[in-house]
Amino acid sequence: MSDKKTLTVTLVKSVAGTRQSHRDTVRGLGLRKINSQRVLEDTPAVRGMINKVAYLVKVL
Repeated sequence: MSDKKTLTVTLVKSVAGTRQSHRDTVRGLGLRKINSQRVLEDTPAVRGMINKVAYLVKVL
């Protein structure tokens, strides 16, 4: 697994008041509460999800 690229994604802003599709995307990334983090595989699908909710997350 060490040869696969990964991204660490952190939820930095609340999803309250956002579109339902954006809330669903955040949950699809595996993020629940503010400051929750997930290490995800760097794939085009994950990149697209991150781009959709870029104003809510930070990529480390």
